[in-house]
Amino acid sequence: MEEEGTEMEMEAEESQSQPKSQSCDNVNSIKRFGLKNSIQTNFGEDYVFEIVPKNDWSLMAVSLSTNAVKLYSPATGQYSGECKGHSSTINQISFSGPSTPHVLHSCSSDGTIRAWDTRSFHEVWSVTAGSQEIFCFSFGGSTDYLLAAGCGSQIQFWDWRNKKQVACLEESHVEDVTQVHFVPNDQNKFVSASVDGLICIFDTGGDINDDDHLESVINVGTSIGKVGFFGETNKHLWCLTHIETLSLWDWKDGQNVASFENARSLASDGWTLDDVDYFVDCHYPGEGENLWVIGGTGAGTVGYFPVNYGGAATIGPPEAVLVGGHTAVVRSVLPMPSVQGKSAQSHEIFGWTGGEDGRLCCWLSDDSSEINRSWISNAMVMRSPKTHKKNRRNPY
Repeated sequence: MEEEGTEMEMEAEESQSQPKSQSCDNVNSIKRFGLKNSIQTNFGEDYVFEIVPKNDWSLMAVSLSTNAVKLYSPATGQYSGECKGHSSTINQISFSGPSTPHVLHSCSSDGTIRAWDTRSFHEVWSVTAGSQEIFCFSFGGSTDYLLAAGCGSQIQFWDWRNKKQVACLEESHVEDVTQVHFVPNDQNKFVSASVDGLICIFDTGGDINDDDHLESVINVGTSIGKVGFFGETNKHLWCLTHIETLSLWDWKDGQNVASFENARSLASDGWTLDDVDYFVDCHYPGEGENLWVIGGTGAGTVGYFPVNYGGAATIGPPEAVLVGGHTAVVRSVLPMPSVQGKSAQSHEIFGWTGGEDGRLCCWLSDDSSEINRSWISNAMVMRSPKTHKKNRRNPY
């Protein structure tokens, strides 16, 4: 049966919300976004794992707990088709770059990375890691021909042109590798993170091996879920752990920039809604912009909380709240870029979310008068008067 979207045209509304830890004199204005569209991706108890965009934003891919990937239009929510072939959990999906924009990649606990033609929905190639589960992958290297993947506790590298393995790092991590990333704008540099609590930085130039190419190691101290880059020249890393702590690092010198071991309570203090139970992701739209940590409740409400790390490190009250769309944990948030020109009824789409309720939700912003600026600066943020909280944590 084909998916159907239920239009729920609600206006974005400004809500006066008082953070729990502040007096009535310091009420903050929080931007709430209206639910435009809710799509039930499957009929049953299936999860949405991840939502990723095609390079030109003409398509978005959605990985599901059915081991399939479904494709939709980000602008309209129109269902296009699905890619099926994995026999176990899909752990990551990503579209290819501009040279092959129609190709979608996926990795799975079935031990394969597969490439799909999103025009025909057919598999076009695959590589296998043997009996190892594949948790993550990344394309890069100085010539952009390397495909790296976290395969159990190993990091395997292939030349994606001929699908031949060129290296296997077996000694850097002792538990499952959860994240691998080539550094943007410095494609020889490569970062891995693991359940063992370590972030490893490699130089992938030449023949890759554990002994000569491991440049430095950052010990986070607990199982790592996600990492990503932010700041000037992407010199900083944010790190979310499986116990919902957040830490910020300078990956070039290994120095800790800030640590938030009580990140959930800091975020929860910033609104009057249910406590923040988990973090979905961090978002950094580009140089000169803020870093946000995206937190959620068990009931499916999501907030964008600004992370301040210059001087006293704090997590501020949410500058955007997505409420009323989900009924369970949100697994993925896809913010849309700025739209050139006004859409119907002078609304623009803020983004999409997906969760354990099997729903894809589309969110609207009506700040279309400033859409020529980046979306994060105008569509999401209604800056409230600055409030100052005491720093309640110590760096590592």
